[in-house]
Amino acid sequence: MENINLVSGMRSTGKLHLGHYMGVITNWVKLQEEYNCFYFVADWHALTTKYDKTENLRQDKLDVVLDWLSCGIDPEKSTIYFQSKVLQIAELHILLSMITPNNWVERDPTLKDMVKILKNKDAENNENMPQMSYGLLGYPVLMSADIMAMNADIVPVGIDQLAHLEITRDIARRFNNIYKTDLFNEPKPKLTEVPLLLGVDGQKMGKSFHNDIKISDDEITTSKKIMQCITDRSRARKDDLGHPDKCEVAFKYYQAFSDSETVKQVEAECKAGQRGCADCKRQLGCIINQKFAPVREKRFEYQKDTDKVYDIINEGSKKASLEAEKIMKKVRDAVNI
Repeated sequence: MENINLVSGMRSTGKLHLGHYMGVITNWVKLQEEYNCFYFVADWHALTTKYDKTENLRQDKLDVVLDWLSCGIDPEKSTIYFQSKVLQIAELHILLSMITPNNWVERDPTLKDMVKILKNKDAENNENMPQMSYGLLGYPVLMSADIMAMNADIVPVGIDQLAHLEITRDIARRFNNIYKTDLFNEPKPKLTEVPLLLGVDGQKMGKSFHNDIKISDDEITTSKKIMQCITDRSRARKDDLGHPDKCEVAFKYYQAFSDSETVKQVEAECKAGQRGCADCKRQLGCIINQKFAPVREKRFEYQKDTDKVYDIINEGSKKASLEAEKIMKKVRDAVNI
């Protein structure tokens, strides 16, 4: 399926955690065997909410790519690039913004989620109004430009993200109708199972919540964090009968990172009161450290030679720019600009 373009991106959040690994990266690794994949670090998108906190932006961008490469995203199979290095995306964003009705943008679920985040932050800072910037309002259109600049056929999404993609389909259709062309595909969703991996405290995993386990964490750090995992709150003693289905975090990690035989054994011993939660988490820490040992070793090697990593990024950005320029030539002709 080499001629089928697939586009997906990730904000430049810095070092990635196990939730990113399970929810996105493992799927990307599989998809690169089937499609012509374009994977980008969304550094412009990062500025929509953190325009005043850019001191770590360059390192954060590099850390994202280091994690991708160490987990199996292959630059020989996938195009890896920084969004900000493909200037055609910005040009397309401007042109698409001219034809996109305001109410389309305002109803976009991504924008609504971001406004909620800003409201929460402003409440913490005792501010009355969320800081809605022009750039944040245009986030859905920039997202569409990311996809349409590569004229993507497919975008991988979870079932809850279908509405997130619909605005891109609407904008592509509107552009084609206005300018009497069939230039843009209406990108189809590639539905994927996105397993939710909670943080060690049982809440949504996230860097800002200080409850995540990084892909790049060393063995000692990982083991310590695993020991903080919430388990079955009803158990008071080691020999109490356990309830794996009520184990809020640890057992779910077993299901995500260990083999089926181990899961069965842990489940049976827990129900029979034959293993305590502390022993269970110590074993879990060993399993996760063993699984990610080759990933961390590979990351360490890339980290020693960041010039090589930037060569990969620059080459991918150049390739993405050439792809986008082919589209933009047709866009300029269609718009007569």
